[in-house]
Amino acid sequence: MTIQRTSAEDNHSAKTPNSKGRKSINPKSGRWLWFWVGMSGIAMVSAMAGALLAVSLTSTPLQQADLSPQEEAVFDSDAIAGSGLRFSELTRPVNLLVMGMSVLPPDVQNPPTETKNLRYLPQVNSFDGLSDVMLLVKFDPETKKITMLSIPRDTRTEIEGHGTRKINAANVEGGPALTAKTVSNLLGGVGIDRYIRINVLGVAKLIDALGGVTVYVPKDMKYQDDSQHLYINLKAGKQHLNGEQTLQLLRFRHDELGDIGRIQRQQMVIRALTDQSLNPATLTQLPKILNVVKEHIDTNLTVEELVALLGFGVRTNRSNMQMLMLPGRFSEKGEYDASYWLPNRDGIARLMAKQYGLESTAETTETQVTDLGSVRVAIQDSTGSDRATLRPLIRALERSGYRNIYVSKPWSEPLEVTHIVAQQGDGNSAESIRDILGIGEVRVESTGSLNSDVSIQVGKDWLQHQMLLNDSTQP
Repeated sequence: MTIQRTSAEDNHSAKTPNSKGRKSINPKSGRWLWFWVGMSGIAMVSAMAGALLAVSLTSTPLQQADLSPQEEAVFDSDAIAGSGLRFSELTRPVNLLVMGMSVLPPDVQNPPTETKNLRYLPQVNSFDGLSDVMLLVKFDPETKKITMLSIPRDTRTEIEGHGTRKINAANVEGGPALTAKTVSNLLGGVGIDRYIRINVLGVAKLIDALGGVTVYVPKDMKYQDDSQHLYINLKAGKQHLNGEQTLQLLRFRHDELGDIGRIQRQQMVIRALTDQSLNPATLTQLPKILNVVKEHIDTNLTVEELVALLGFGVRTNRSNMQMLMLPGRFSEKGEYDASYWLPNRDGIARLMAKQYGLESTAETTETQVTDLGSVRVAIQDSTGSDRATLRPLIRALERSGYRNIYVSKPWSEPLEVTHIVAQQGDGNSAESIRDILGIGEVRVESTGSLNSDVSIQVGKDWLQHQMLLNDSTQP
């Protein structure tokens, strides 16, 4: 890993005579500090190498699907990671298709005892169902960014050989290869290097192996589906969820936003897991984690490649993690024979050109809105204040040229720091708004108001900012 080699170089430089004569620094303590930093780096690489060897020798293969040569050819077979002690380094950008497999009807005659605590009967160790969660994740060592694109399961698109369907049916008809081909066609021909499928038991076990997740449940969630033995019962508020509880949060979709609301909650959980669990210690625990979930995942990633992706994630700054959603809209009642998410082709082309490096046509070369008056800005208050508190914020935006501003549904989680959410992936517009307001943090994700370009989720820092301004203007 780059961090370890740098530490070793610093350790060597700390032993040079340049440190003599500096009374303010204890040369011995400085040498020992860097010695231990270097040794810690070496130990981590050694532990990861040992863990990798143990997993490679003792675990079952991670790929459970039997792909034909034609299906294997859908994915790029070029190496994505280094060799030797550089096994944890990505050598090129990688597009990974992540699929979460749905729970099928309770057709298992003798479900294993481990499913009883889940209170529903998934089809265990099967990956033949609908892929109800789809993410295209780009790991880019050149820009040092990770970009996650959520694709709604109800997206209406062409599935080769099977007509126009909801995209989650592609896995039923042709497994990961047909799903990858369908996603690539939907997204303008983007290349897909690898895939990973995980079933519902694997998600619960993975979250438990990571120690659970602390997240804010946005509202009371209660739902019962006896046909799937599914019972959701969560209370609103910040809490630490285990794997089964997290599944309840992820699977709930019975509100006004349906599957899109579920995608927003998925992004919230992913960000929380990333902040809480993606660290060097997770890499050393990889054998334990894989041993827990290996029966419930199917991937054409090798263990070495999986370590490289995790290693890149550990080294990526959280501000360089972006979570987007496929541009589109809900179908209207009576428009089709079923409810769909209808993709916006121009929006997809712009997004893929900006985030995934695809060439764009003349009509779609514009990557950001230049007319501030047309930028849709949503205000979501999390402080419980009256609208009068928001007026100075709206006036500040209007003075800067923003005209399309609206107050949306309040943000349920009380925020200390305002979130300025680039809902459509335009981080530049969000950065400009932060500069105007003088507060907040920019997040490139899709958790804001659905129809906005930028959503401002107002936190307590805005109230404090206003108090300071009022104090400074008083005589």
